Formats: sequence, structure tokens, C-alpha cells
Amino acid sequence: MSFEQIIFYTFSAILVFAGLRVITARNPVHAAMFLVLAFFTSAGLWLLLEAEFLAITLVLVYVGAVMVLFLFVVMMLDINLAPLREGFTRYLPLGGAVAVAIVMELYLTLGADRFGLKQIPSPVPHAADYSNTKELGRILYTEYVYAFEIAAAVLLVAIIAAIVLTMRKRPETKRQDPAKQSAVRRQDRVRLVKMKAESND
Repeated sequence: MSFEQIIFYTFSAILVFAGLRVITARNPVHAAMFLVLAFFTSAGLWLLLEAEFLAITLVLVYVGAVMVLFLFVVMMLDINLAPLREGFTRYLPLGGAVAVAIVMELYLTLGADRFGLKQIPSPVPHAADYSNTKELGRILYTEYVYAFEIAAAVLLVAIIAAIVLTMRKRPETKRQDPAKQSAVRRQDRVRLVKMKAESND
């Protein structure tokens, strides 16, 4: 067994353990920290596949931004876990059946006969001057340019829909007009009052 295979199996074992702890940890903060560990090990596996750009993006975007937001929300909400665990035993058989069905589907879809080393061999080593980012951009804007544009249009529609859903007209809500704020003069806001000095004597 080569050194690269040892690293692969080590990262894979850590990733599986972290994924299991994400769904079995009782504390939401601990689950989020295990999810961070899963992201780091996934980035390590992507480095083994010579996908440096994706690995760095995973660490910067998900670990550096998304998970910090998750931890902030979880710690600020202070969720009471007791009501969430009340129906665990009642729904355990149904959840176990769904989990077994998902595992069987993953095995039939991602089995060794379809995703083994014979069907998908290890990536060919590249030279030191090989740019993973340049190659990703070339494929993205040539072979998958239509799919990329469709995804961009879908995301734009989702952003507009989210803004429209959150922009509700509420009479009690006070809104500011930047144009009026910029046109304000000192005479409109400040009034100087002259009065005689008074003494406490």
C-alpha cells in the first residue's frame, strides 16, 4: 500500500466518523464542529485528486464563512434540546427504514462496479506549472458554458424571489429616504435659542 493510499483511507475514515458524529451529537455546537472537521477532511481528499482550487474554496467559503454563521446562530438561539428529543424513539423505526433505503440506493448507484478504479482511475499527475484554476475556468466557460449560464439565471431568480418575499409593506415600519437625508440643511434641523444666563444664588 502506497503512502497516498494510506492518506486517502485515513482521511476517508475521519470523514465518515465526522459525518456520523454530525447526526448523532447531542449538542448542536459539537455537531457543527464535527461538520467543520468533515469539511477539512473533504478538502484533503480533493487535494489528493489535484483539485486545489475546490479544496481551498471549500475551506474558505464553508469553514470560514458558512460554519461561522451556523455557530453564531446556534449559540445565540440557545436551543432547548429537550422538546426535540421527545419523539426520537417513536420515529426511530421509520427513520431507520429510511436510512437503510438511502444506504441501499447509494450502494446501487455508487458501487465499486460503477465507481471503482477500473472505471475511474486515479488522476494523472501533472507538471508543477499546471494551473488547476485555469483548467477549471477553461472547462467551465467552454464545455459547460450553457449550464453555467442557466445556473446563474436560476440563482438570480432565487435572489429576486427572496427579496420580494421579505419586502413586506408594514404600516408601522419606519423607512428612511437617503435622498431626503442628503438634502437636509442645518437650518431645518438645528434651532439656536438665545436666553439670559441664570444664577443659582
